[in-house]
Amino acid sequence: MIDLKVVREDPDRVRASQRARGEDESVVDRLVAADETRRAAEVSYGALRNEQKELGKRIGPLQGALKEATVDERSTVQADVDALMGTAADLADRVKAAEATRDGADVETQLLLGQLSNLIDPAAPVGGEADFTVLEHVGTPRDFAAEGFTSRDHVDLGEILGAIDIERGAKVSGSRFYYLTGVGALLELALINHAVALATGNGFIPMIPPALVNPPAMEGTGFLGQAAENVYRLEADDMYLVGTAEVPLAAYHSEEILDAASLPRRYVGWSPSYRREAGSGGRDTRGIWRVHWFDKVEMFSYCNPADAVNEHARLLGFEREFLDSLELPYRVIDVASGDLGASAARKFDIEAWIPSYGDYREVTSTSNCTEFQARRLRVRMRDADGVRPLATLNGTLVAITRIIVALLENHQQADGSVHVPVALRPYLGGRELLTPL
Repeated sequence: MIDLKVVREDPDRVRASQRARGEDESVVDRLVAADETRRAAEVSYGALRNEQKELGKRIGPLQGALKEATVDERSTVQADVDALMGTAADLADRVKAAEATRDGADVETQLLLGQLSNLIDPAAPVGGEADFTVLEHVGTPRDFAAEGFTSRDHVDLGEILGAIDIERGAKVSGSRFYYLTGVGALLELALINHAVALATGNGFIPMIPPALVNPPAMEGTGFLGQAAENVYRLEADDMYLVGTAEVPLAAYHSEEILDAASLPRRYVGWSPSYRREAGSGGRDTRGIWRVHWFDKVEMFSYCNPADAVNEHARLLGFEREFLDSLELPYRVIDVASGDLGASAARKFDIEAWIPSYGDYREVTSTSNCTEFQARRLRVRMRDADGVRPLATLNGTLVAITRIIVALLENHQQADGSVHVPVALRPYLGGRELLTPL
């Protein structure tokens, strides 16, 4: 979540961020009002508690005096005690009411604060999904016609190679499931090993995190808001299947205070990823581009907020290094404000050229989530200035199915075999071409 102090001191900035995202601005006004009520109730509660304590100091001595009073004095002292006790009872009711008002306003404040998405980086382009900024093109798409053959899509190539079995995937698990078989399975393992090797070579600690997480982990990373419809929940266990290793990696240090001198802490995690893909019916339904399950290698970084922008550039650089090693044409885009996830202040996507679509499509992304996730998960850092939230960032190295699509379609040969990029050959037994096993 964002810092409540920012909402209190600069609500216009928060409204502008909500507006740029295409989200509800009225949440800000309701939050400001709830926070004002909470603070006023806190002041009232504190004043009444002090009054209650002072009254208690007066009642004790009077009760002692009553025991020692003479018969003539007793009625007067008793009257004073009764008056104070009546005042104390009334004051107790007022304290309870002020406490209830404060606690209710606090719950409302936290609820509304949780509805706000992260503050957008002013450098991010403003607009909807189509309003991204292209930062760079790398490589040139092949002209298959000039090479003298008609290109195939990954479904046909997968069948020729014995690499993808969509029919049996649907038989066993339903639509948008698949089997990777033969060289398809070997290709996934090669991609995972290559990605992990690249990341560990750049200082990342490898991890295999759990793919099932509890509600605080899922909510803390921001996936139970606008993205909730795409999350699989196991109701009997009140657990969630992760849609990315970002979730367990972000929650890894939840409720912890990290020494600032130990930052950045960089992890690379492999996990299966599960997504309901609700609302995407009719889109990319052929093949394995948009599926309910795929494997993924994800980078995650905890760093000092002052270093977050530079760390974001580093993660993008590692993603580009990986795409370059696969010899794929791609472009880098700066994602527009209305297409950002709730946690991201800024996001860069890398889109590979996909011949069957005749367009660039997202295969990796990296997001700077600033302090948003850390505040939710209570991950903090300690430095000379004290204890405060740190920044979290994430970046995908390889989303298996999409990279397989890009590799098969871009590196296909006229006979249906597929060129293996040099960087992958050590992980594929030296193969220069993918052919059926």
